[in-house]
Amino acid sequence: MICSLCGSPTLFFKKIRKKEYYRCSTCDAIQLHSNYFLPPEEEKARYETHNNNVEDPRYQQFVSPIVKEVLSYYKTNHIGLDFGAGTGPVISKLLSERGYKINLYDPFFWNDKQYLQSKYDFIVCCEVIEHFHSPKKEFQLLHSLIKEKGSIILMTDLYHDDIIFDTWYYKNDPTHIFFYTKNTLEYIREQYNYTNLIIKNRLIHFISR
Repeated sequence: MICSLCGSPTLFFKKIRKKEYYRCSTCDAIQLHSNYFLPPEEEKARYETHNNNVEDPRYQQFVSPIVKEVLSYYKTNHIGLDFGAGTGPVISKLLSERGYKINLYDPFFWNDKQYLQSKYDFIVCCEVIEHFHSPKKEFQLLHSLIKEKGSIILMTDLYHDDIIFDTWYYKNDPTHIFFYTKNTLEYIREQYNYTNLIIKNRLIHFISR
């Protein structure tokens, strides 16, 4: 199996509940074999079951690391994109209430490709990159959408070898198919020549030159 992020050979990693996972020998990512991906209609139905109420204070608290990061680096004259906004674009709501302009894009729920024709000061992706079927293509797209000295601010759970993958909750969501380590993020930083990579627990921040 070839890595869908860097194109390198992968090695068999685990077989759990009949699903096969492979680990990349170059970028260190772990990925589910594509034979086990959900069809698009089932994937969308799964997302529609998420209780992403933008008024829910718990949901607002969950996304607060991204919101705080944007507030720390950008002002209201900067324009953002919520990439993979999902059924409840709470980040956009919270930033809009503070005077920010932020566009929405999601292939299932906000599929307006005009917003992929612009460049942005910052892009936010909350619980999105673990769903990428073609991470190389998606990271190329994200890179093409940010301005010079722009940012891509993400949230996902990172894998490390102290985690027991067999019991790791994060792999149990059938739409979670690609998992990142710190080495994977360093590969992305180098591949796209980002100036800096900031990791704060689940928060990941790539800064462009």
